[in-house]
Order: sequence, then C-alpha cells, then structure tokens
Amino acid sequence: MLHDFQLAGKRMRLWQRPGESYEHVLMKALAYTMFAGSYPDLEIETRVGLRYKPDLIAYNEKGDFAFWGECGQNAIRKTHWILKHTRTEKMVLFKIAANVEQLVRQIRDEIPAKYRADGRLRLINFVREIVRLTETQQIEKVAEDWFTEHVI
Repeated sequence: MLHDFQLAGKRMRLWQRPGESYEHVLMKALAYTMFAGSYPDLEIETRVGLRYKPDLIAYNEKGDFAFWGECGQNAIRKTHWILKHTRTEKMVLFKIAANVEQLVRQIRDEIPAKYRADGRLRLINFVREIVRLTETQQIEKVAEDWFTEHVI
C-alpha cells in the first residue's frame, strides 16, 4: 500500500510492504521529519552494502554514516553490531509507546558503553496516540509533546 505524506515541506510517498505495519511506515515518516533539517541528504530505506539495511540513513563528507535510524522492532544484537562495525556518528531507535525504562536498561546492559559514548545512541519514543495525531499525513514538524527522547 502506498502512503502519500507531506513531510517538512516535501512530498514523500512511502510503501507499506506486505507484513509491515502502518506504524512502522509512520515512524519512518516522523523520523524523516525530525532529522531532515539536520541531515539534508537523509534517505529512507536505502541499502548501504552491509548486513543490515537502515530505515533512515545519511552520510557525512567522509562517506561514513552521519545518521542511522531504526524504527520499530529492532534486536539489541543488531544495534550492537551497527555501533561496533560502522562509524555511525548518531544512531536513533524509534518506538511507539514502548516500555522505555526497561529497554534502556537492557540496551545499557548488553551494549558496552564505549559504543554508546557521547550520546551516539538515542531512543525516541512516540506517544501512544501518534497515529491519530498524524492522521492527515501532513507533518510539517514533530511537536515536542509527541515524543520523549532518551540518551542511552
């Protein structure tokens, strides 16, 4: 199913693949809206030639990853691998109404601090009613009361 969004002043058409939830597509749209200003070359669902394909990616001038975004379910093992084996400057995990305290604790237990240093890993947790708040698919900006952000 194709979804037609207006994100930060730009029309974006995002596919919802079979088996993929609308919430997953929406998180990619929200993440794009939040970070496109900081990363003008931010892309959605682009292969990068590694074991994993990011939901969102932006490169820096050296060709390394300036930003890597993962939306929805994401194994901690995957997050650890990305942080350990890439030069990703900032990685953000996006969730909706997650049990953040437990998840942050688990990530800190399983991923060594050296891979999470200097705010490199963050978690954005959208509020439970985010689907209703964005039902027009016209998202010029993500309001501060739509999410909480946690440095891991």
